[in-house]
Amino acid sequence: MANTLDPMDLKQIITLQLDGFSNRKIGFTLGISRNTVNTYMTLFRASDYSFKELLAFDTASLIALFPSYSTIDNQRYQALMLYFEGVNKARNHPGFTFLYHYQEYTQTTKNPYSYTQFMEHYRRKYAKVKGSMKLEHEAGSELFIDFAGKKLNIVDKHTGEIIPVEVFVAILPNSQYTYAEACLSQKREDLISCCVGALNFYGGVPKAIVSDNLKSAVTRASKYEPEINRSFKDFARHYNCVINPARSYAPQDKALVENAVHLVYQRIYYPIREMTFFSLADLNREIKRLLDPYNNLLFQRKEASRKELFQSVERSYLKPLPSTPYELKDYRRAKVQKMGYVYFSPDKSYYSVPYRYIGKHTLIHYTKSMVEVYYNHQRIALHTRNPAKGSYITNAEHLSSTHKFYIDWSPEYFKNMATPHGTYVLSCVEKILTASDYPEVGYKRAMGLIQLHKAYGSERLNNACKRALQADTSSYMRIKNILKNNMDKASLFYQNLEDEKTHIPEHQNLRGASAYQ
Repeated sequence: MANTLDPMDLKQIITLQLDGFSNRKIGFTLGISRNTVNTYMTLFRASDYSFKELLAFDTASLIALFPSYSTIDNQRYQALMLYFEGVNKARNHPGFTFLYHYQEYTQTTKNPYSYTQFMEHYRRKYAKVKGSMKLEHEAGSELFIDFAGKKLNIVDKHTGEIIPVEVFVAILPNSQYTYAEACLSQKREDLISCCVGALNFYGGVPKAIVSDNLKSAVTRASKYEPEINRSFKDFARHYNCVINPARSYAPQDKALVENAVHLVYQRIYYPIREMTFFSLADLNREIKRLLDPYNNLLFQRKEASRKELFQSVERSYLKPLPSTPYELKDYRRAKVQKMGYVYFSPDKSYYSVPYRYIGKHTLIHYTKSMVEVYYNHQRIALHTRNPAKGSYITNAEHLSSTHKFYIDWSPEYFKNMATPHGTYVLSCVEKILTASDYPEVGYKRAMGLIQLHKAYGSERLNNACKRALQADTSSYMRIKNILKNNMDKASLFYQNLEDEKTHIPEHQNLRGASAYQ
């Protein structure tokens, strides 16, 4: 059985006729047949009222005048109602839009309703959705940033674990040019990395970055004077801009980025709701692909898109990007040790500072490639970061005259020192250096051995080393004892018996032990 006449359809037919539309164009616009429109026009003209008077009638009066006619194609209308059931189930999904579903509807239906009729039929069956407000801002002045309230997911391809990820959103308010990027967390390093990505995307820097009171951005929240995180402040200094957190409990300060988040739900979240991503890179690649048509979409009340407004107006007001990329800085406190080094705990290594700062408390600023040491806000040392654990990174200019003596120590250095004192001294030094597992230990022993020449002379030292080598030893203490007990002198009178000839002349009258039994 056909549905009864809809007064809204009648009023739309009358309105379009007054606007000068033909019956054929009225039928095409409203998604009804031309013959039905012709029938209505005959009925309207046959009534006792003009078109303007009919348009002014209320719903009940129109139903009374035209009680038995229908503009509804039952099969077509029933298909639309069935489609609406799926649409209504998706209403609560982030990013839902009627336009998206209407485009999907037109692609799957042979004879679709117009968008106006689509919306009218839906609103009769379901409640309306309220709109939102738009603000204007000075070009190039601010960049609004925030994290979306709802997360996306990636899947670990090896374990199947579903990993929730954050979505960072940035918007230049004048043009509303929008950037979005997925990241693993809202932590400081991820926030700054996303900000770097946004500034590179825009190709310039605004005067200020307006953030929410995120823990990764604000150390201590305040309505009027929040305390900015040190790393985030350093990031802003690198890009020559300022951080301006929105006031707590003042959503109007960041209304535009809140609206941008909702638009990201519509243009990005919703189209990928049934897609699966196995890495953050794959997800960001799809986000980037969807951002392009979103930014190219024409505003309803402007004859330009977000991208066109950005390119024609706002981009020229942005400051240029710095010549060097930003590296995230971290900080550690350290006291300068007596040897003139600070201990760098992340790598368990040591970096030199000028010796006059021994005993002072310093602050270490470090990135992936550099280590800087500050005292009273002044940089006193700069080193290239060495990731090798337990290493000593030294700048010779930092050392005192006493310390500089030690930085040239090497096996060749000690061999050259030993050579003037004799070949046996050189041999002992080589054995000491070879036997030591830790080079610095061998260096100290070799230095001690060579220094014995000051007390005993080079000749005695060389003879003592010869005697030590004959005893298959070369330790510093053994050679020192030989010299201390004058054993090197005794060795000059007692020759090796195997090398000496007997004092008994050779003859045939020699008897051995057997002659004395």
